[in-house]
Amino acid sequence: MPSAAERTRTLVQGTCSAVLLIPGLDSVRPEQLLPKVRSVGPDGDVFLLFPADSPAVRTATHAQDDEVPAVLELTDVAPVAVPHRIRGRAWISGWLTTVPGATADPGRALVRLEFGEAHVDDLWGTERVDAAAFAAAEADPLAGHEAELLQHLHSGHGDQVSSLRSLLSGPQSWTPADRVIPLALDRFGLRVRFVRAAGSFDARFDFPEPVNDIPGLRRAMHRLFEAAAHD
Repeated sequence: MPSAAERTRTLVQGTCSAVLLIPGLDSVRPEQLLPKVRSVGPDGDVFLLFPADSPAVRTATHAQDDEVPAVLELTDVAPVAVPHRIRGRAWISGWLTTVPGATADPGRALVRLEFGEAHVDDLWGTERVDAAAFAAAEADPLAGHEAELLQHLHSGHGDQVSSLRSLLSGPQSWTPADRVIPLALDRFGLRVRFVRAAGSFDARFDFPEPVNDIPGLRRAMHRLFEAAAHD
């Protein structure tokens, strides 16, 4: 399974929504604190690109040598329609500073969130992430393609996704109203949500080995669907 640091790094560098929370800016409209671009430096600090006149940039600039505490809150929402659609959240707390000498597009400015600590609460559980683990972690190689891949599985391969229920252990009885929805995908496997009248539950289908690219994913998915078809 991906580590807590890898999962958090994936959220930071992925497409999930993010907002920067700064004490004292509670009256600011939330959309003013949404970074346009997020990236991670070699030491684990998070770099955020904002409009040059945003409250985050003004606060970091006016603070000068003072430490400005801030929290980057990330919310991961499933790219397909499914009950309980929020897949996870992560919070990275630290100190906001300007980035001397940094260049950005006209009208935009870069600020740095110096990493203090992080927590992630997702489909895997709740864990704390320290600075060293976060700096050393890498984002999941499939993260940039996950949304379109899940949507493609859901819309174009619904019968094959539904066939995965044959791999579940224990006796199961199914009705035409039951749905099987691909929920999450990473280099280690596919997570599916089974939606039934009596309630929903998730099942994880691990790949035989981690995949690092789309061709490897195609082979892994083919083997998974083949196993379901012959079970």
